[in-house]
Amino acid sequence: MAILDNYKKIILSELDASEAAFSYPPNPDLGDLSVACFELAKKEQKNPAALAAAWAEKLMARPAIKKYFSAVKSVGPYLNFYFAPGDLAATVIGEIKKQRNKFGTNRRGQGKQVMIEYSNGNTHKEFHVGHLRNISYGDAVYKLLAANGYQAIPVSYINDFGINTAKTIWGWQKNPAWDSRPEDKGYLLGKCYTEASQKLAQSPELKEEISEIMKGIESRQGNSYALWRVTRQWSIDYFASIYKELNIKFKKTFYESEVVDAGLKLVDELIAERILVKSEGAIIANLEEYGLGVLPVIRTDGTALYPVADLALASEKFKEYNLDKSIYIVDVRQSLYFKQLFKVLELIGYHQPLVHLSYDFVTLPEGMMASRTGNVITYETLKDKLLAKLIKETEERHQDWTPERIKQVAMALAVSTIKFEMLKVGAEKIIVFNIEEAAKFDGYTACYLQYGYARLKSIIRKEGWSGLFFRADVGRLQEPLEKSLLIKLARYEETVAASGEKYNPSELTKYLFELVQMFNDYYHRVNILKAEPAVRRARLALVKAIAQVLNNGFDILGLKVLEEM
Repeated sequence: MAILDNYKKIILSELDASEAAFSYPPNPDLGDLSVACFELAKKEQKNPAALAAAWAEKLMARPAIKKYFSAVKSVGPYLNFYFAPGDLAATVIGEIKKQRNKFGTNRRGQGKQVMIEYSNGNTHKEFHVGHLRNISYGDAVYKLLAANGYQAIPVSYINDFGINTAKTIWGWQKNPAWDSRPEDKGYLLGKCYTEASQKLAQSPELKEEISEIMKGIESRQGNSYALWRVTRQWSIDYFASIYKELNIKFKKTFYESEVVDAGLKLVDELIAERILVKSEGAIIANLEEYGLGVLPVIRTDGTALYPVADLALASEKFKEYNLDKSIYIVDVRQSLYFKQLFKVLELIGYHQPLVHLSYDFVTLPEGMMASRTGNVITYETLKDKLLAKLIKETEERHQDWTPERIKQVAMALAVSTIKFEMLKVGAEKIIVFNIEEAAKFDGYTACYLQYGYARLKSIIRKEGWSGLFFRADVGRLQEPLEKSLLIKLARYEETVAASGEKYNPSELTKYLFELVQMFNDYYHRVNILKAEPAVRRARLALVKAIAQVLNNGFDILGLKVLEEM
């Protein structure tokens, strides 16, 4: 049981209230944990404020309450409980010391199998800042679900058979100079796609050439198909290099080309079952009766659209894994599409929960991005700009460090910055990615959090506490700021639970930022290392506990912790 849940249980054993009645006062002077007495007053047909005043006096006479709380006071219709500092410190630090990396995890998911599909990139296209939101969000949701006791299965689905591949192949064939350029071939394919898209937009009559290339790829014959196979691998290798830098790992990667044939067979079966119908040379799912319009499945030229592979992929997922739930992380533009896809899957007979987690766009300060026009920040460009800025910053702070060490720390900070910027904003909100603001060492940034963690570790190293927790009388932690920090540490458990339940990593980023803020305030106002020995040991135990919780939270967000910076 979570620490604060245990305190609530103690109160509920004495008071006939509900879990919903609890809240946290905004000001420590008003208590550490509050119970609203409206529901209780209604049951007893009494005035809420009068009832709260009567219960405050009664409760402090109860042995169980006196053991864990130093005071119970009423303020209007609220009962405000004040944790006994000694018990709180022993409980919180004791649990963190005991659980270490497991602190904050729970078993709410009961081992249910949940598949999270994210990083649905397109081969033959650029990997840009928008993709980074998908991959950061997906990875954090996966780790949150794992922390909440689910058997979470992270997978990627790569669209390697889309019309964009035909456009890129066309562009590569038309301009042999691409093949002699020195840059990474996977990276160049994205540049080629942008150039080809711009040319094709100016010459609509070339649409037939793209259609013929697409047919050749789908038939798996001819020169276009041979070039597709080579270039596809370039993209896959390029994606793998990015995943490695970002420390993203998948249980399995699915490819559109590997499921599309099964999808075409399924289309024939669904036509026979009248779930799909032929319409003006195309094949569609008519979902008008469900208020979902029409879902095109096969184009009029006979080439497949996304639902062909997606229907087969869903079938393969459920056959290969005994899934209790399947989650798709795809941007908000596809919201209607996934409602349509899920309805077709339901009509086929799949009734397991299917969830589309959408997220809004990433824009630049100067406006929206688009791969077709080349108005994007690619991963490489973003990484290089951040790296240059952070190398300079790290050099200024550590002139005695080697260039290799400086670059290693700067790269870790760059990756942390990318992920944190993508996670600190709720999925429903647009992100305006400003490199200058994102790389600052103050404010709501990854660098600020990492610097706070490095400061904690520096204190621990100075005292030789880099190993295990030492014995300490944590009852010596009597400062108001220490109590606030202990309560904040205890709330980490419920933050992980709430973030996982809502699929919302931004709640965790906010918590970690607030914890670092509180520690920095404590560091500047309370003398940690020059206190008398018993108090110093207690404060070092608190510092160690804060560092552990930050480490655990960073791990869920996919941020590599930095011992020095």
